[in-house]
Amino acid sequence: MAEEFREDEILGKAYDAKLMRRLLKYVKPYRKYVVIAIFLNIFVAALPTIRPYLIKVGIDNYIVNKDYHGLLIISLLLLTALILQSIVQYFLTYYTELMGQKIIFDIRVQLFTHVQKLALKYFDKTPIGRTVTRVTNDVETLNEMFSSGIVSVFSDVFVIIWIFVFMFSMSWDLSLVTLSVVPILFYATFLFRKKVRESYRDVRKHLARLNSYMQEHVTGMNVVQIFAKQKQELKKFSGINKDYKNANIKSILYYAVFFPFVEFLSALSVAMIIWYGGGEVIQSKLTIGVLFAFLQYTEMFWRPVRDLSDKYNILQSAMASSERIFKLLDDNTFINDPVKPKKLESVKGQIEFKNVWFAYNPGEYVLKNVSFKINPGETFAIVGATGAGKTSIINILSRFYDIEKGSILIDGIDIRDIDKKELRKHIATVLQDVYLFSGTIKSNINLGNEEITDEQVIEAAKIVGAHKFISKLPNGYNEEVKEKGATLSVGQKQLISFARALAFNPKILILDEATSSVDTETEILIQQAIEKLLVGRTSIVIAHRLSTIQNADKIIVVHKGEVRETGTHQELLAQKGIYYKLYQLQYKDQEIVKIA
Repeated sequence: MAEEFREDEILGKAYDAKLMRRLLKYVKPYRKYVVIAIFLNIFVAALPTIRPYLIKVGIDNYIVNKDYHGLLIISLLLLTALILQSIVQYFLTYYTELMGQKIIFDIRVQLFTHVQKLALKYFDKTPIGRTVTRVTNDVETLNEMFSSGIVSVFSDVFVIIWIFVFMFSMSWDLSLVTLSVVPILFYATFLFRKKVRESYRDVRKHLARLNSYMQEHVTGMNVVQIFAKQKQELKKFSGINKDYKNANIKSILYYAVFFPFVEFLSALSVAMIIWYGGGEVIQSKLTIGVLFAFLQYTEMFWRPVRDLSDKYNILQSAMASSERIFKLLDDNTFINDPVKPKKLESVKGQIEFKNVWFAYNPGEYVLKNVSFKINPGETFAIVGATGAGKTSIINILSRFYDIEKGSILIDGIDIRDIDKKELRKHIATVLQDVYLFSGTIKSNINLGNEEITDEQVIEAAKIVGAHKFISKLPNGYNEEVKEKGATLSVGQKQLISFARALAFNPKILILDEATSSVDTETEILIQQAIEKLLVGRTSIVIAHRLSTIQNADKIIVVHKGEVRETGTHQELLAQKGIYYKLYQLQYKDQEIVKIA
């Protein structure tokens, strides 16, 4: 969690050219929208700035000369400019938002595609919340930059340029007087950016702590309530929340100082125009229309200046978010497919481990020189104490992780020479901790695979004994499943996971403590179904309950990452080794239960 805090506290450059070049690659497919947006920006920026000039013409040429016809023409031109500005603004907003949404869509698709390709090793070391934040919040920050930030910057810059063009075309000396406060504005803006940058870092830091604290304690609410820690946790939360509030207040303080100062400079500029320009009008060196136009241009000039200050924050947020997004996209924790993969045709299901060494962390081996062979159609059981390496064996068989030494063969082909998708198509796994997705019972069994018919879904459910309870649900197989299957019992979720595995009709079936979470009656039902299902399939069963694997064709005992014993149930009992001791412990437990 502390590492996550540090990452969220990191604030790179306000503008990073390297990051911006990478971001602009997403804009490239939508160049036509950029061209349209720039053209419309030039046009929409000119329309409001032409109005003061038209008013100047109206005053100097028509009002002073009492020319009603000319005044009518100027009024119509002003109305036309307003209507055109509204129309152009509509298309500008539409195309820029459309471009922004298309770019964000592409980034999100790329991110999700990348995340799906990452090896499980990445998810072992990365908090889920951080990855979700990258795909949601950070991408949404970029959306603000692409949809409004960049475009508004163009618009503001073009407005300022047009203002300068009209001002200098009317009076050079009054323009210089008007802009004499700009150097002060630049210095104030520099200080503002520096202070806001520091406060922005503090706000992000405290927000990250607040979010993480909320996520952790809501998830563990049962522990908080069991130990009656509500008051203590509230006190800690209030402290974190107070720090976040103070950081925001500090940030608001800079805005509260900067924007009134900009207003002061604007008023000062107006005062200088009236002082200098008024004097020029009195001396008949300047017309009243020009003076009036300059007053309007001055007011118009400071509006984009304030907007550009806001856009700085959008740019800074976008740079920070893009840095984290690209860090995720640059993560190459992959299980690479072979350049020329071999096909698994007519899979028989023979599995062989040859001197396999495996470690999650370099040098810390959890499997050491593991070797065994499973013939097609055999039921193969793996037993051992917690942490012995049982689950690691099935993880590397499905190639969720790559081994360091040795080889794993399926039908004589090294799994590293097989495309991962092709390999996993023939393997189905039922885990102890069942995960169900939001959707329906049916979608959780076929996982959206259109090749699996409704009849096959129902047949799979009937075989594992799930059809009985599913058919009693109000909507049957179309019953809605809440997040993680919250409305279903542990046993019901386990039965659905069995049906899911069987619906895909694999040649290799892996059961990892698959019956440990169900009651005795359900376990008997599943065991009866398994006896029928394992016919013609190679199966690997990991179990703590030794009674569930007594009929296995072969059993291996794994201890501290090594295969210590191999044989059938009776053969292993006769050896009176580790398996015998495990069996005796479970038998004694059963005797205690009987006595009780």
